[in-house]
Amino acid sequence: MRRFLAIVLSILIGVQGILWLPKGMEARAEEAAEDTNEDGGEERAEEDTDSAKEQESADEAENAGGTEGQEDAAKKEEGIEKDAGQAGGGAGVEVGAPSAILMEASTGKIIYEKDADTRRPPASVTKIMTLLLIFDALADNRIALEDEVQTSEHAASMGGSQVFLEPGETQTVDTMIKCIAVASANDACVAMAEYVCGSEEEFVNQMNERARGLGMENTNFVNCNGLDTEGHETTARDIALMSKELLVKYPQIHDYSTIWMENITHTTKKGSSEFGLTNTNKLIRQYQYATGLKTGSTSDAGFCVSATAEKNQMEMIAVIMAAKDSKSRFKDAMTLLNYGFGKCMKYMDEGLQAIAPAKVEKGMETEVSVKQAEGFQYIDTVGADLTKIEKKPEMKKKLEAPIKKGDKAGEMVYYLNGEEIGRVDIVAAKDVGKMKYKNALETALEKFFM
Repeated sequence: MRRFLAIVLSILIGVQGILWLPKGMEARAEEAAEDTNEDGGEERAEEDTDSAKEQESADEAENAGGTEGQEDAAKKEEGIEKDAGQAGGGAGVEVGAPSAILMEASTGKIIYEKDADTRRPPASVTKIMTLLLIFDALADNRIALEDEVQTSEHAASMGGSQVFLEPGETQTVDTMIKCIAVASANDACVAMAEYVCGSEEEFVNQMNERARGLGMENTNFVNCNGLDTEGHETTARDIALMSKELLVKYPQIHDYSTIWMENITHTTKKGSSEFGLTNTNKLIRQYQYATGLKTGSTSDAGFCVSATAEKNQMEMIAVIMAAKDSKSRFKDAMTLLNYGFGKCMKYMDEGLQAIAPAKVEKGMETEVSVKQAEGFQYIDTVGADLTKIEKKPEMKKKLEAPIKKGDKAGEMVYYLNGEEIGRVDIVAAKDVGKMKYKNALETALEKFFM
């Protein structure tokens, strides 16, 4: 019976692509598709039936628009959040998924992990790397948000979660990012891969190269959207690493990952029509601190999520892989997020305090002003008194001209209760040229007659 319902749902979604359902209905169909299987595989037989029905009921009430239905959905969401908070309140964290990890984003500190290095298919969580490469291209001015991207036959042929782009249809880079980050659109992923690198194959090569640069030692990408493919795999730890890079380097991703619902406009030979995007990440509505980031589910991968949330100036990354159903992955994620926020305290020093100038040998000047290269952040998980943190500069014994602005002059060392907890480079704040023979002679004579 459940397999029959899944087939009927797939047919309805296909009809949606042809007939363009009325505004609001297409968003519900897309959301339902994600609940069944985000990336287009068959619904997993082992999914808990009661949990699936409860999630579906909440989703339907959420989109029905009636006050009573919204209240029922809110109660269900509140129940999920309450359960997660209770589970994450103590030292014994219970996570049902086989692989999970919790990381603090700014420092990369690992707070919790469970089988975090086992390779598994990541489904659409793959799209975090796809988005990272897109933002890299934007930062390098190789593409711009207002650029028009044309959809190829290959891109339009993608199955699974999609926004039904047609061959020859154009959308801006900005819209394509929304389609990927919000609706997990496989067709938009391939269209952007081709636009950025000329082909999906080259884009995937760059995905793997970027992964190696981030220290993702157990990752191999075969495509840019996460559809089940032999050899396409990663780990919870590696997902956390690429999530951290995206969040810290490109915080503007939050402008996309926090969208709940938004319409885009399809303009094709058939005319113009609106299409609704609904975020596949239910945490955006269920968890008040949620900031993103990406869900994924296929028959091979199970239910996955890289869930991010911010509270008390801390942003946490909770990665769940191979959960048994959609509700379980979100409950596990909230369990970890609540655990992290309850356990951790953050120390931040902007590093703006004045530091004594460093002595310079053989330079046009005898000293150079210095500063910290960056601020310092520390995450405590044991309840230490962070007001006891001290810092002391350790300068190089010898600084010899010429010196360029930004050259390392030493390190600022941070201590807590006498134990070192971190270091930050101290750098020259300006250039100092090397003393020439004439200048050296003048200096020597000046000192002789003083």
